[in-house]
Amino acid sequence: MAMAVNVSSSSRIINSGFSRSGVSSEPKVPQIGSLRVLDRVHVTPVSLNLSGKRSLSVKPLNAEPKTKDSLIPLAATTMVAEIAEEAVEVVEIEDFEELAKRLENASPLEIMDKALEKYGTDIAIAFSGAEDVALIEYAHLTGRPFRVFSLDTGRLNPETYRFFDEVEKHYGIRIEYMFPDSVEVQGLVRSKGLFSFYEDGHQECCRVRKVRPLRRALKGLKAWITGQRKDQSPGTRSEIPVVQVDPVFEGLDGGVGSLVKWNPVANVEGNDVWNFLRTMDVPVNTLHAAGYISIGCEPCTKAVLPGQHEREGRWWWEDAKAKECGLHKGNVKENAADAKVNGETKSAVADIFKSENLVTLSRQGIENLMKLENRKEPWIVVLYAPWCPFCQAMEASYDELADKLAGSGIKVAKFRADGDQKEFAKQELQLGSFPTILVFPKNSSRPIKYPSEKRDVDSLTSFLNLVR
Repeated sequence: MAMAVNVSSSSRIINSGFSRSGVSSEPKVPQIGSLRVLDRVHVTPVSLNLSGKRSLSVKPLNAEPKTKDSLIPLAATTMVAEIAEEAVEVVEIEDFEELAKRLENASPLEIMDKALEKYGTDIAIAFSGAEDVALIEYAHLTGRPFRVFSLDTGRLNPETYRFFDEVEKHYGIRIEYMFPDSVEVQGLVRSKGLFSFYEDGHQECCRVRKVRPLRRALKGLKAWITGQRKDQSPGTRSEIPVVQVDPVFEGLDGGVGSLVKWNPVANVEGNDVWNFLRTMDVPVNTLHAAGYISIGCEPCTKAVLPGQHEREGRWWWEDAKAKECGLHKGNVKENAADAKVNGETKSAVADIFKSENLVTLSRQGIENLMKLENRKEPWIVVLYAPWCPFCQAMEASYDELADKLAGSGIKVAKFRADGDQKEFAKQELQLGSFPTILVFPKNSSRPIKYPSEKRDVDSLTSFLNLVR
């Protein structure tokens, strides 16, 4: 059985990442990112001021200066000596997989209450400035004190900053902001420019502005609460549990398994979250009214059209399965059909675009189509991957287009461009992300890429009439 040691001691141990000097005899409330660690035994609970607040937020400390590396072994030696001298109490480590099963059908409010009850001031809500404000409302409804932190990347929309201020006033809290390292940001911008992510992907910028600040924040916690939902990105987030040991980040105690991640709305659909926000009259980001559903940094977020998936407004120039910034890397599910396209799992994902009036092109077929300079009829071809949620979202309209154009002299076709065909499609067919739609006119050897994300029948038909 896995066991943990709980030291009974009135002494205080300073976390190896921070100063060992000037230890106060009073217990202090922890702060995200910079934290003075006290053992939890014989410490008087922190008193909270309940007056004049709609709900509670734990007030953070000022950041402590970091120690030199040379002090780390000394801290470890001190801990070992104290453990040897003091009596120890053995406690069983909780099985979070079993807890997740017990809470699978629990309400978000019940899950939130359980998380706050269990971790007190050692847990905080990660707030992005979008519909995850529902987490703050749930925490408020529990009646327990709670903490909220947010990552200020320096590239957020003005509306998001105003929303942060509105949320603080509405709940009577102070959001604990985490900022990227200024030297790292300066180095990135000076070497690659302000918008390098449009050319070589968003991962490097997100790593500097989001992932590393988050890592620092979580080092001061034992658990965190996120607004991840299974329906946010079916290709990558479909297996999120309501609670788990964080598979990527480390917490206060350090090492693998030292941080617990709570996802209270994992099983809730987006429409239900919005119904809850309206019912409770919760303030929301004004960008939502402008068509923004998933909200991140200003250069990497845009409004989506009716019928488009909410994540299609994020990093729209990249593949659907790349639409993650790294904050929830441990929950990103590798798609079996894409990972094992040459293996036995390729047929596990059902194909899409099934109209009998639609032509399925092989690699040889589309290569032949590209070679024709004087075609008898124009073609429209979608480059797709069946696992892609954005391809799935346009399936009905594309099938309808094929049926509408049957017998009109325009061929409607599809070409599966993932797996082994992806590099070919990128180099020869202008594939940027899924889905990509190409029109092969009658008198042109080079296809024309459909530039819009309006994939309804009327929009596609209008484009065809312009270029056919």
